[in-house]
Amino acid sequence: MNKIHPSAIISPNAVLGDNVEIGPYAYIDDNVTIGDNCKIHPHAVIYSYVKIGMHCEIFPGAVVGAIPQDLKYDGEISYVEIGDYVTIRECATINRGTKVSGKGVTRIGDHTLIMSYVHVAHDCSIGNHCILTSYVGLAGETDVEDWAIIGGGTVAHQFSHVGTHAMVGGGFRISKDIPPYTLCGREPICYVGVNIVGLRRRGFDSDVIRNIKDIYDTIYFQGNNITDGCARVEAGFPPSEEKDTILNFIRNSKRGIVRPGDTREKGLDW
Repeated sequence: MNKIHPSAIISPNAVLGDNVEIGPYAYIDDNVTIGDNCKIHPHAVIYSYVKIGMHCEIFPGAVVGAIPQDLKYDGEISYVEIGDYVTIRECATINRGTKVSGKGVTRIGDHTLIMSYVHVAHDCSIGNHCILTSYVGLAGETDVEDWAIIGGGTVAHQFSHVGTHAMVGGGFRISKDIPPYTLCGREPICYVGVNIVGLRRRGFDSDVIRNIKDIYDTIYFQGNNITDGCARVEAGFPPSEEKDTILNFIRNSKRGIVRPGDTREKGLDW
């Protein structure tokens, strides 16, 4: 049985699952689907063409599904898709996609936490088990892979890519792609090591973590350019999921990956 406050405004064309709770003055527009066991707090706004999975919670002041802040947008139908067990905290904003140049859909994966005042722009794709800390701003078509964490106040350039299990510190500018399993920070942003603490928490054993570190040492700190470094990793390391993930990410990067943090000390030409 749903629990809906009388002051909530809900379109008759919205589809609500079972055991949905909607608080005072919340606004639910046309063409919205909300899954079972969701809670929409007071004054949250969900505009048209939004699909929300099960067990999600959207806090006061959040706005989901507003039209994109993109001059190419021309009124076309586009979407926001949110997975299961997603939490969207106060005053976060998640915009719809743009079909002209983007994918036409902005996606948030399962078990992801979007903290207060985060902005997720048009056509972004956020994976499963991600954390976007307060005041993170993602420009359009940014991709954040599973288990990535982005620290508070960090902003990402359009088309940026953050790899799986990566962690970006707070207050930085993402202008290059963040490779998988890495810890990145400083100004300008750079590789400062492997996300050891995060990987241990997620069950990676010491040998796997050491192998990841050795791969990045080969790419970053042995006098190679990126292409040669990847070739040495391809030839010199045994097969592993982590090796394939790193090489595929780097080779498919459109913006290029971040530089190593001690380039000047190593005397490398990046």
